[in-house]
Amino acid sequence: MIQDTITNLQSHGFDVTLAATNEEATKKVYELIPEGSQVMTMSSVTLNTLGITDEINKSGKYQAVRDILYTGEPEGKHLASLPDYAIGSVNALTETGELLIASASGSQIPAYAFGGKKVVFVVSTQKIVADLSAALKRINEVVVPQEDTRALAAYGKHTSLNKMLIIYHEPTPSRIHVVLVDQPLGF
Repeated sequence: MIQDTITNLQSHGFDVTLAATNEEATKKVYELIPEGSQVMTMSSVTLNTLGITDEINKSGKYQAVRDILYTGEPEGKHLASLPDYAIGSVNALTETGELLIASASGSQIPAYAFGGKKVVFVVSTQKIVADLSAALKRINEVVVPQEDTRALAAYGKHTSLNKMLIIYHEPTPSRIHVVLVDQPLGF
């Protein structure tokens, strides 16, 4: 299943790396995103677990866009939509090669769909499902309830699925790189 997914992702225009461990995945991310780059880290339990969010946003090695976004300045939304690098995860990945991103606000969608010059998705193989129908079921029955629990604990309020992006194909060569991690990460 994993090899079929990789083959299908590649046929849809995505670059793919399979990492056996969290450490391999993290190393690959830092190879893909050079120090000094302008980077927007999207909200991601996967990135938080791997320590990537803190490294990019707090180490001083990168031009972190996330803090600018939360200043409320119009420039923040602009930079978050058009970063040199956008990094995050997906909520489901089909064996047939589609990437699905569910969102409450939609803030990550512009960078993923078009604005980010380069996009890196770090995705656990546990998120692979057979097809789009199974992906939507996974999002509604697994992801949304777990994200709601996380949001309630973190922000004191519930969340909901309001917007969704499905990426079927990437026409720009080497724009989107999927780092598949063969370990459970995120939800």
